[in-house]
Amino acid sequence: MHIGTQVKPRDDSDYRVWAQLGVTHVCVDPPGNPHHWSLDDLCRHKEHVESFGLSLDMVQLPMSSAPIEQQESPNILLGREPERQREIDSICALIERLARAGIPAAKYNLTILGIPRTPREPGRGGSRNAAFRWSRAEHDAPLTAAGLVPEDLYWERIDHFLAAVVPVATAVGVRLACHPQDPYTPPGYRGVTSPLGSVDGLKRFVSIHESPYHGLNFCQGTICEMLDDPGREIFDVIRWFGERGKLFNVHFRNIKGRRLDFVEAFPDEGDVDMARAIACYRDVGYPYMLMPDHVPQIDGRDPAGVAFAYCYGYIQGLIDAIVRQPQGG
Repeated sequence: MHIGTQVKPRDDSDYRVWAQLGVTHVCVDPPGNPHHWSLDDLCRHKEHVESFGLSLDMVQLPMSSAPIEQQESPNILLGREPERQREIDSICALIERLARAGIPAAKYNLTILGIPRTPREPGRGGSRNAAFRWSRAEHDAPLTAAGLVPEDLYWERIDHFLAAVVPVATAVGVRLACHPQDPYTPPGYRGVTSPLGSVDGLKRFVSIHESPYHGLNFCQGTICEMLDDPGREIFDVIRWFGERGKLFNVHFRNIKGRRLDFVEAFPDEGDVDMARAIACYRDVGYPYMLMPDHVPQIDGRDPAGVAFAYCYGYIQGLIDAIVRQPQGG
């Protein structure tokens, strides 16, 4: 495994900084709407990224973590035809272009709700950390544009999408990495019961339309947000998906708290033993990127850059100390 990033570069200097920090594997998108990326766009982008000594391991399909109203392909989960079929056909063609450009993987989301959060809370040294406290959430928030979406209807729309895209990805050899719902929310929140907000739902997800190219963008922080005791339970979850070859990317982040009551934290200060977690990834043979995500807001002239640089170094230190040891070391 190796350290990676999905941070959007501000300019070419960010590419140089990543190379200088040893972050040589990246998930970075070409400019513009992904539905419109041509083969030439993808090839030029890959060549540009690799000119800095980096490897373009992944891009984002036009299925983001934004609320359904703000997404590039909303009709896939709205179930509205004929727009849904046009969006699916466009994504299938994009997957084929990724393969021709030599880009081996794509991540995506299947969220209607987006990423609900309550107000930020103070963290270490006065940092500002994202949180979700159900006790402070707006329980009677309005329905989304999708209206009422019970779990069985949500599964039907997921299945319709997978039935179309997984065979294409399998045929051309592009790994599709789906992000879980962040965070778990109670059934019917804003009219939606999300199947991908629980570990059992994710197990079912990777089991339907089975393919070695159908798996997860495994956000460790989001998985912890589904659990009653993340510091104890997360390791079995890593092993279950890892042993089945369903981990295609890892957001290596930590939280303090539990389901419906958590705050995001720097990786070294949360409830999960991150050294033990990385040993689990090692033991299941995970071969792809470990990347920070959702870092706390800090002060300084380049707050995001510094916060991410800290996390890159932390992850690299764990890789050096644990992954390169023999198993059982």
